[in-house]
Amino acid sequence: MKLLLENKVPIADGVVLLTLRHPDGDPLPAWTPGAHVDLVLADDLVRQYSLCGDPSDTSVLKVAVLREPDGRGGSRHVHDVLAEGQLLEVRGPRNHFELVEAKRYLFIAGGIGITPILPMIAQVEAAGHDWRLVYGGRTRSSLAFREELERLAHVEIRPQDEYGLLDLEALLGEPEEGTAVYSCGPEGLLTAVEKHCAAWPAGTLHVERFAPRTDAAQGPRHEFEVELAQTRTVLRVPAGESVLEVVERAGVPVLSSCQEGTCGTCETTVLGGTPDHRDSVLTAEEQEAGDVMMICVSRSRSPRLVLDL
Repeated sequence: MKLLLENKVPIADGVVLLTLRHPDGDPLPAWTPGAHVDLVLADDLVRQYSLCGDPSDTSVLKVAVLREPDGRGGSRHVHDVLAEGQLLEVRGPRNHFELVEAKRYLFIAGGIGITPILPMIAQVEAAGHDWRLVYGGRTRSSLAFREELERLAHVEIRPQDEYGLLDLEALLGEPEEGTAVYSCGPEGLLTAVEKHCAAWPAGTLHVERFAPRTDAAQGPRHEFEVELAQTRTVLRVPAGESVLEVVERAGVPVLSSCQEGTCGTCETTVLGGTPDHRDSVLTAEEQEAGDVMMICVSRSRSPRLVLDL
């Protein structure tokens, strides 16, 4: 869908908030906390950003974008090229970071990782649930939505230059039955949160990554076959190519975006065989089930995979 960039305003050091609206004022697709959209910034430049507005407001979509000088160019394009009044192709929304039912919630956000957590907080607060947010970042002025969050009772703002790194041992050292832990932010934070939650009950931790896991590409790369169930076509996937590349070359249209296993766009149903999951989207339980896979990065543990394509 084509949406109008209505507003682009700075909200923290290096962070701009984009407000997107249908050019004819039509209502926009419904979404739930944790969802993201793809912004098609150019023909070969598509990036995913978490929605941080109000899900009940179908008139606009809002995303906040951090300038990343060492990134792949998406954030620089948003900050330096996008202008108010411009039309943007937007895909989605999609959600691989859904808010589950729990007795209580612990939210741990690092920097721009606050964006998918904002609407979650609004939902659990409105429902009267027990919750707590610990929000870290480099400096107080770099924390997007800080002033809005400081007005809430269950929020702890912990800039690194004032408090040091987040004390995850104090937060997560003792497992709490019935608590859902949600975390989003830089890879270092997420890896540490995962380590501290290792002893917590299965299904406790929910994370969303903006970049692939550091170990995502590890593991053997060998040749295997994929069978496309809808046409019974069998294709060979060489060690040096992805399932997505092979399928697209065969003329089968597959929606994809990030090409690195973080956005979930290319999620495909697995009808047979055992995937070798190398994505950063699915939970451990979802990977164990083996009924879907991200074909841009994941491979096969069995000689053949049967896909619903």
